[in-house]
Amino acid sequence: MAIVIDPISPIAFSVFGLPIRWYALAYITAFVVGFFLLKYLSRRDDSEIFLSKKQLDDILTAFVLGVIIGGRLGYVLFYNLPFFLSHPLEIFALWHGGMSFHGGFLGVIVATMLFARNQNFADKSVYRNTMRILDLMAVLCPIGLGLGRIANFINMELIGRETTSSLGIVFAGYSTIPRHASPIYEAFMEGLILFIIMWLLYNKTNLRKYAGALSGCFCMLYAIFRIICEQFRQPDAQIGFLTSWGLTMGQLLSICVFIIGIIVFSCSFIKKKVQ
Repeated sequence: MAIVIDPISPIAFSVFGLPIRWYALAYITAFVVGFFLLKYLSRRDDSEIFLSKKQLDDILTAFVLGVIIGGRLGYVLFYNLPFFLSHPLEIFALWHGGMSFHGGFLGVIVATMLFARNQNFADKSVYRNTMRILDLMAVLCPIGLGLGRIANFINMELIGRETTSSLGIVFAGYSTIPRHASPIYEAFMEGLILFIIMWLLYNKTNLRKYAGALSGCFCMLYAIFRIICEQFRQPDAQIGFLTSWGLTMGQLLSICVFIIGIIVFSCSFIKKKVQ
């Protein structure tokens, strides 16, 4: 028998009449926790890059802008371009939902590269400094992914495909059809499991010594988990399946991320040898 859940309000609470949404709380919590863990990792004796207080403040700002601008533009371009061409002002309506991990992924890379170019690190290689910072973010990023997917579940976004499984979810008053709780699957795999793996890779291996190795691992693992979870997630209505055999936009973009991961991971060892 499917699990029946009453719909949850997307608004967590209000402050002086201003509604605070679960989605906003997920982002804020992820950035705050990520900031302190980034500070901890970058100040450890075994860290490959040291970030001062000012640099931590600046990189947090860069990450926030990269995630929000990249994530939104990614959704606009990859998932619903015709709609936003007809309603351009909706591009700025972030409270209506619509963020793309793959867009945020590119946004963070660009933001980190711009940040690294303007810093006076001991190592003058912008590439290596960029990758070392991204390696730290590869460990922390799953926190935001997990919290974001939980917020998706609360908002009844990214609904799963229909199922007869006992794990099916029915939101009372919304639908009588049991569906996979795909955001929860993603929160578990792309959030919790991916964080544990990346934390262990950082602390229990020497991969952090190879600039880009952890970033490459993150890309490959995220892509694998996302492709698996997409099997339980209903494709976006405006796109549907891209092929007759069921390829989704999320899977296509994740394949690209996986290939990028292989390249970055391989280059990290080549770069190390020529240093």
